[in-house]
Amino acid sequence: MSDQRARIAIIGGGMGGLTAAIALTRLAGVEVTVFEQASALGEVGAGVTVAPNAQRVLDRLGVLEKIRNVGAVPDGHGVYQDAMGNLVTDAAWEDSNREYRNIGMYRPDLINALASEVDPQIIRLGHRLASVQTLDAGVRLTFENGTVEDFDAVIGADGIHSVVRRSVMQFPEPVYSGYIVYRGVVDASRLPDDWRMISQVWMGNRRHFMAYPLQQRKLFNFVAGVPSDRPLQGPWSGPAEVDELAAEFAGDDWDPRLHRFIESIEKTFWWGLFDHEPLTNWSHGPITLLGDAAHTMLPHQGQGVNQAIEDSMALAVFLGAAESPADIPEAFRRYTSVRMQRTAILQHGSRRAGAMFDAQYEFVDLAKRDADLRVGRDFRRSAVFDYDALKVAEKALSQFRKVQYA
Repeated sequence: MSDQRARIAIIGGGMGGLTAAIALTRLAGVEVTVFEQASALGEVGAGVTVAPNAQRVLDRLGVLEKIRNVGAVPDGHGVYQDAMGNLVTDAAWEDSNREYRNIGMYRPDLINALASEVDPQIIRLGHRLASVQTLDAGVRLTFENGTVEDFDAVIGADGIHSVVRRSVMQFPEPVYSGYIVYRGVVDASRLPDDWRMISQVWMGNRRHFMAYPLQQRKLFNFVAGVPSDRPLQGPWSGPAEVDELAAEFAGDDWDPRLHRFIESIEKTFWWGLFDHEPLTNWSHGPITLLGDAAHTMLPHQGQGVNQAIEDSMALAVFLGAAESPADIPEAFRRYTSVRMQRTAILQHGSRRAGAMFDAQYEFVDLAKRDADLRVGRDFRRSAVFDYDALKVAEKALSQFRKVQYA
């Protein structure tokens, strides 16, 4: 922002909102305020993968080393296995140049690492957004605690149930996948000493179970997907009994090593898996969306958080090129045009990956499923992990300027 420092509100103090605060402060030169509805920053204690495409962004923001130090880099490629643990294919966990390799992160650790890079004075806790009103110049935000404040622009990083999204006139219906996942972490000391320090996925009987290391290998994350209609009958998530999870993978047709892992679980929760169809627009004047608010996706490609991090870099590039707050709506339009196609592809790709893991639709043919998993390894490396959000945004900005001044 070259002429006048803009004041921008970010709604949501999660991983996407905090990354956006870092990027906009350091690269775009704007004044940011983060509003979080909870009384403290935090995340449910489960794992998330910081993939190479997001690491490239975090590296340029100067925060990657801190994140790597509290995460876990695996020993090598992950593996996809059948229910008995027989290898189907290995999984790409690094970019083509092998510069970045997936980092397994405990979600609270990632939140803490990002929050430590943000001035605590700009974070307002206990602020649940009630409404957004567009003004002649900027926006007026009203919160349920009675706070009313005006800003030059607002970024909605407030998740699948986004309040900000209503102001962009987008009302997607949540789409239930037919699956729930059990999630949690296991103390690595409870596992056998020779447990592999890689990502492992077991697939069978329309179910799958994934585990990978976190927190300098002191913890293991697990995600177990099973078919269920439970979220259609009440809440979308809640606590669960470990015995309930164990029963889903019981029997001699599942790998004894998987049974050993499940025996080490002390606590678990369940979540219904929902996404929505790609939006037709993310921005309206001085209002835009980021992360799940813009492109909720299923977790099967591990790209939800990573796409929010890419969003943050693109936003910083376009806002940094704006000469005054009056140019923010155009910056938001440019951001939207650059990001929408990529995230829509990954939304659909995440659905497809889930169908592969659980042998649904055309992947009932296991030979086809296994072939697609093998082919997908190299595609994922080149199309997903090699993506450079900064270079893509800078190239687009150059093209926009050529058109503008033609």
